[in-house]
Amino acid sequence: MMALFLRDLKLSVRAGGGAMIGVLFFTTVVAVIPFGVGPDLNLLSRIGPAIVWIGALLSALLGLDRLFQAERDDGSLDILLMQETPLVLTVLVKCLAHWAATGLPLVIASPLLGLFMNMDEVAIGAVMLTLLVGSPAITFIGAAGAAVAVALPRGGLLVSILVLPLAVPVLIFGVSASYAAVEDPAPFLPPFMFLSAITLLFAVIGPVGAAAALRSSGD
Repeated sequence: MMALFLRDLKLSVRAGGGAMIGVLFFTTVVAVIPFGVGPDLNLLSRIGPAIVWIGALLSALLGLDRLFQAERDDGSLDILLMQETPLVLTVLVKCLAHWAATGLPLVIASPLLGLFMNMDEVAIGAVMLTLLVGSPAITFIGAAGAAVAVALPRGGLLVSILVLPLAVPVLIFGVSASYAAVEDPAPFLPPFMFLSAITLLFAVIGPVGAAAALRSSGD
């Protein structure tokens, strides 16, 4: 499993620019917002957590279609389906490697982009923490979508269409927890716990659904 994790980590970084493209897209989305809403610093700081979260969500969708594409192209997907290791465990490891290569850089880049939005230290810390907890859920959801579209020649758009509606609760509770950290009457813990529960739920459902879809495509 460790060898598979390191292999997928290298493939995710090399394929199509990997983390760099995601971070650049993330930066572009957040950087153009001030040009659209104007130079009002109070407005930027107020909408900052939501903008950073939306940018991270859209950036995380970029490479999801490549989650199983390399195995499909070189034929190793059939080997994964026939090996003795449970396919669900293999998919889980691949998801963790994909998140480490594409999702974790977004979390690391979020403080700098928070400064672009005139966010204070508490808001930046809250957004970074919620992205760290919530962004893996997007990968787990995307695993099922990528497995459904793995046999299609241009499945990237289909993966985004399948994943985006399911990722909306992650966005809602991530933004809610971020705002709760900077607004005194609103408690931070309840939305953060819901966000954690969603990630744990999809950590189970996502690999199971992806494994079932991969077996179906193999048949």
